[in-house]
Amino acid sequence: MDSSTGRASWAARANAAVFQGSHSTAGAPLGTSFRFQLVSEVYNALMLVLRYVTLLALVMWVGGLFALGAFAAPATFDVMAIRQIPDGRMLAGAVFGEILRRFFLASCGAAVVVLGSLTLRRILGPKPRHFGLRAGLLILMAAATTYAGVVVAGRIAVLQSTLTVAPSSLPETDARRIEFGRLHVLSTSLQLVPLLGGLVLLFWELKE
Repeated sequence: MDSSTGRASWAARANAAVFQGSHSTAGAPLGTSFRFQLVSEVYNALMLVLRYVTLLALVMWVGGLFALGAFAAPATFDVMAIRQIPDGRMLAGAVFGEILRRFFLASCGAAVVVLGSLTLRRILGPKPRHFGLRAGLLILMAAATTYAGVVVAGRIAVLQSTLTVAPSSLPETDARRIEFGRLHVLSTSLQLVPLLGGLVLLFWELKE
């Protein structure tokens, strides 16, 4: 029974149906007990799978964001600079841009998995704690990710297509360098939404 709504879980409703059926037929008590146990075990296994895939998706999403910002981006640009590769910063930007594009697709998949798991657990019951807040936060995370991955990334790609050198090589007063810096800060700020939001969702998931 869900203490917050008074609504029985799917397992409780299924067990009640089995119990009522056992009184309307001549079924043996042992058979009824076995059906009770089977329904409970199936329900518990399903809940375990749903929570596991939720945690896995959130860890991939949050951990991936941290790894990209803390390790992948600095390493990519540092290696290009150390090896003195011609147009190294432009190449590093292109490589990291492709990494971000692929991670954006993975992030969208993670958002679908988490939302689907929360929704299914809400339907089967009992309702996850703070369901409304968790769903709202997840939608906000997905919106920030989508805006950064589609709108902001698209503008950066268009700007980069007009350059023959790295934006950092342009004069500080150049409008293109200023615009690139603004878009970079905006993209980084937007990625903080799923990073921090994912940590909150992980906390609720582990606490439940």
